[in-house]
Amino acid sequence: MTNVDAIFNFTHNWDGTEVTSSDFSTIQYTNDNGELISIERLRYLISDITFTNSENEVIELDIYKLIDLTNNTNLIFDLGSQIPPGDYRNVSFTFGFDNMDNAENYLDLNSASFNVPDMLGGGYHYMQFDGKYIDSNAMEANFNYHAIRAVDNPGANPTFPQDTFFTVNLGGLAIDNNTTFNIGVNIAEWFKGPNTWDLNQLNTVLMPNSAAQILMYENGRNVFSLGSVTQ
Repeated sequence: MTNVDAIFNFTHNWDGTEVTSSDFSTIQYTNDNGELISIERLRYLISDITFTNSENEVIELDIYKLIDLTNNTNLIFDLGSQIPPGDYRNVSFTFGFDNMDNAENYLDLNSASFNVPDMLGGGYHYMQFDGKYIDSNAMEANFNYHAIRAVDNPGANPTFPQDTFFTVNLGGLAIDNNTTFNIGVNIAEWFKGPNTWDLNQLNTVLMPNSAAQILMYENGRNVFSLGSVTQ
């Protein structure tokens, strides 16, 4: 049986309105808390693509991709010809790195300055999302919505209250031929449920704030969704 090629194609939107890098650096989006914002940078990690077939056999691809909307790079993640045709109960990926992957060393991520300082546990960012917002004084201010492994006690012996990477389940389908999964990324959801994000309270220095990281983890569960699938 010849394996088929699988491709993940990431498209981005703000509550249904397409977002590309040409839309960056303009204050034009309104979050759920009513704040006007711009997007200046958005890049995030996708890893561990998993296919579970109808017999619950799991094919896990230990690979990763730094999706970078800022520079329009790696928006298409070609998994190669690694998937046999058949019926699959679920296809999934990990947002960020699980703890084992996060402990490894990646030269490409190092050169992209995606590292997390050792005092915050080391490893890598899951996401860097930067922009500007109009604050409660009607002034333009910066935000750095950076997702990492939640950490307490920054310093020589940091501790980790809970995992903040998460699995995105795309559901099941029959794969017969080369397949493209079109994955929608609703950026607005990072500021939505279950936690309405107040940028006047949580804007910068969020990496050492484990409570903020857990809120991001909870909100991120609604960001990714499967759109069309083409074969």
